[in-house]
Amino acid sequence: MGTVIAITSGKGGTGKTSITGGVACSLALMGRRVLCVDMDIGLRNLDISLGLNDRALMDFSDVALGRCPLARAAVEHPDLKGLSLLTAPMTLPASLTAEKVTSLLNSAAEYDYILIDSPAGLGAGFRLATCAVDRAIVISTNDASSLRDAQRTVAELEHLKQIHLVMNRIQTKLLRKLRATIDDAMNAAGLPLIGVVPEDPQVILCANLGLPLTTRGKRGAALACWNIAQRLEGNRVPIMRIR
Repeated sequence: MGTVIAITSGKGGTGKTSITGGVACSLALMGRRVLCVDMDIGLRNLDISLGLNDRALMDFSDVALGRCPLARAAVEHPDLKGLSLLTAPMTLPASLTAEKVTSLLNSAAEYDYILIDSPAGLGAGFRLATCAVDRAIVISTNDASSLRDAQRTVAELEHLKQIHLVMNRIQTKLLRKLRATIDDAMNAAGLPLIGVVPEDPQVILCANLGLPLTTRGKRGAALACWNIAQRLEGNRVPIMRIR
């Protein structure tokens, strides 16, 4: 089986879904087979970030509960070879357990990467999304509440050997006003940095147009996601400097 990575934050509004979509599309462009699993039950939006609006008919609970095989439920991207989506149900089935989610992920052995878009908060949905992952990427913005929630998330993931931080939606002017640096954020969250993503209007524009962020070229947030994907592959890429 490939590498299973949870994209999480504890706090809503940090941009988990857009980062999941951007990194997944970048990995697919590198020739990797990628399965995105939207586990934001009831608030699924990963299909929008991938440019697969409402294409999915079955969801991950259908596979986990044996109602449908993975090959039938996973929606292949029409333009990005190797990229597939397994969407979330609108409600959490009572019979859905961590063991069944683990079995689902084990059945996805054909993929190089399985990226899980974790729900906000640290409740039942978060526990399902992180029950069988190899590593985690914690998304935070530069505000104090987001960093505190990132710390709480890390405490829940202490059993994992690899946890990295992505600083998202970074605004140069705000950093200057707060006299803050990315190093301050890393120290607050207590995590090694794997990416810095600037505030970029192209993220919202692409979502509204139903296009993957990678279609806008390698600049801004798209370039930052490409760099994160490169680092997941083990390549040495300088961290984007935003000042």
